[in-house]
Amino acid sequence: MSILVLELRQGEMMIINGAPIRFRTKTRIELTAHARFLFGKQIMAPDQADSPARRIYFALQSAYIGTDQERSSGLAAARDLIVAFQEATTSQLAREILDRSLQAAEADDCYQALKLVRRIIRHEDAVLGRSDSMAGDTPSVPLAVAAQARAAGGFHLKQ
Repeated sequence: MSILVLELRQGEMMIINGAPIRFRTKTRIELTAHARFLFGKQIMAPDQADSPARRIYFALQSAYIGTDQERSSGLAAARDLIVAFQEATTSQLAREILDRSLQAAEADDCYQALKLVRRIIRHEDAVLGRSDSMAGDTPSVPLAVAAQARAAGGFHLKQ
């Protein structure tokens, strides 16, 4: 059995098995059993789901850390949102990443699904010129990469 050690800052939020926890002081915790959890910038508030890719992320987040009912409805919503995004995008790469994300979610590997969708969010942000990309455990797209994505057709939505 492996143990996961996390260090969390004062005021940071963590959701474990659907229960939100806010840390009043800087702390170090050890997870010694399997748990569904997100923390810090991995957690998306409902009002942050303001673009197609972010709505997919929020639905998958619900499928990962929500209650049993929220998990099933989150997965269903993610399926619908992914299909709509795939129909609207001109990017084959985006469609492939979203296929892999949905496969991961349906195999109960929602954490991997969320990681894949964060890639879509970063590219969507670059294409839309947004600078508030989700930080989490994935760096934002450098400007040169964003320019290349735009020049190569990026993740543009069909008009």
